[in-house]
Amino acid sequence: MSRTSDEVRTQLSRIVALGYPDVADMSDAAFVALATPLLDVLDNVEIDDGVLLVPTRELVSPESLIARTSIERNAGFTTMPPRDIASFLPTEFAPPEGPFYLVIGPHTGTAYTNREPDVARKLIDSDGRLPLALEEGLAIATQHPDWLVKKNGFNLLGSRSADGRVPSIWMSQGAPRLGAVWPTSKHTWLGNAYCSARRGVSLFA
Repeated sequence: MSRTSDEVRTQLSRIVALGYPDVADMSDAAFVALATPLLDVLDNVEIDDGVLLVPTRELVSPESLIARTSIERNAGFTTMPPRDIASFLPTEFAPPEGPFYLVIGPHTGTAYTNREPDVARKLIDSDGRLPLALEEGLAIATQHPDWLVKKNGFNLLGSRSADGRVPSIWMSQGAPRLGAVWPTSKHTWLGNAYCSARRGVSLFA
């Protein structure tokens, strides 16, 4: 078993403990079984960069997940209605096949603070990086809430609503908060999160 496999299994155990199977309306065992093909592949794969396990929205709806994040027992929250959150869809890419996939080299995008989302998106693209989507940002807040404390909040430029807004996650009242910003707005305290790659089961074959 590889170190990468160990890390992903730890992340899987964490989201099971947080009630993700209930969100998916299935038993813990059935939920874990869906990740088995990916885990089996990872037993023989070592990834040097950090990895992030992401369940697709077909498995767990993103509007159900912010409340399952926390910082020092302060539960994450949002003031947006569920249908508003569900409207943030991936732009210019299709996530790898589900129900789980990996984000490789996730980062909160501190190099892109104080940039309008539209400008940051062009910079991320030119640097050969991939902007994170809503589900991927929620995975960061779930698996690495300390990043919000130690680094900064971040925009998720890989998702966008029909009216042009992009989702964001930041610290508010000592807890993770899910909100949104306009593509032309600039915030000195928000990064623009990115990764180096996304990988599903077949992409390791």
